[in-house]
Amino acid sequence: MTDTLVAPSKTKAQALRSYDVADFPALTGREEEWRFTPLKRLGGLATADGSAAAGLLKHEYGVLPAGVSVSTVDKSDSRIGSVLTPFDRISALAYGQAPAALLVSVAPEAVPTEPAVIRVVGHGSDLAFAHTFVEVGELAEVTLVLDHGGSTTLADNVEVSIGDGARLVFVTVTDWAADAVQAQHIKFRVGRDAKVTHLQVSLGGAVVRQFTSVDYTGRGGEAELYGLYFADGDQHLEHRLLVDHGVPDCRSYVSYRGALQGKGARTVWVGDVLIQTEATGTDTYEVNRNLLLTDGARADSVPNLEIETGEVIGAGHASATGRFDDEQLFYLMTRGITEEEARKLVVRGFFTDLLDKVPVEELRDRLGATIESRLTKAGA
Repeated sequence: MTDTLVAPSKTKAQALRSYDVADFPALTGREEEWRFTPLKRLGGLATADGSAAAGLLKHEYGVLPAGVSVSTVDKSDSRIGSVLTPFDRISALAYGQAPAALLVSVAPEAVPTEPAVIRVVGHGSDLAFAHTFVEVGELAEVTLVLDHGGSTTLADNVEVSIGDGARLVFVTVTDWAADAVQAQHIKFRVGRDAKVTHLQVSLGGAVVRQFTSVDYTGRGGEAELYGLYFADGDQHLEHRLLVDHGVPDCRSYVSYRGALQGKGARTVWVGDVLIQTEATGTDTYEVNRNLLLTDGARADSVPNLEIETGEVIGAGHASATGRFDDEQLFYLMTRGITEEEARKLVVRGFFTDLLDKVPVEELRDRLGATIESRLTKAGA
């Protein structure tokens, strides 16, 4: 893929797209799309030019279900860059510096009965760069899990191409060590009458910034994007989304929930939905909920809708950030439950719907145990 610039998009965050990091100005933190991000805590990713030696990152997986294959391909492969064009400096840096790409391929019409689980493991805090391409063939139905762990300072891109009529459940888990840093861009391209359900779980790492974007190639495409995050101590967890409706009769639904505890805990959620003039018949809704468990934690939530046609089925957004619901606590305590246990029950209930969407029982139990341990630690 040759370096290229494309015409500016209609949203500010998409004004510049390029495969070349040199096309992006140096980051200052005053940019609208970076003003919430602690650049000094990114471990050098904000200032890197690609000259530093790459850190060690490994992909681990066991026996894959029938119809799913994993291989490494050179970045000259025509698929690489066909879905995602970087639109920020760190994404472009990752594109240029990733030594190769991990290719996850699902055969057309394949319907594996078991999920395919790939573990991404960091070894050390040196700068690391990665690229993953997921291709789901026409009419396939599959569940894929990317489970991140270990120590790293990682910039990576994930491209996901979903063929016509296909169904993909895609789970990404960031359960990094406490010192890890990650800046990630995931881009979904949804085919005609295809559907993607993405569950993004963010629990570990010192600073994690994830940008998820979606576009459609034909009518009838659907995207359901769910997120669960829990910031503890001085963690910074940031999620940005762009759902770009550019063709008619497509649907999207976004629901992210986060909990925060600790004086330095910080979360950021920015959800952008663009409905272009051609995208008549669009049905979209996005919602973000944040639960503050202790004083000093801060959650920023910014939902945005840009609508260029009045011929839509529905378009809306909602956001709420607050502490425990006193009425819920009172109701539980009047039935003999202690205040401490009542608070735990409220938080568990806050996350239950999203945890239930994790399709792997062992992973679901592990994530639930992590949340439980944090609640115990805080005395919630």
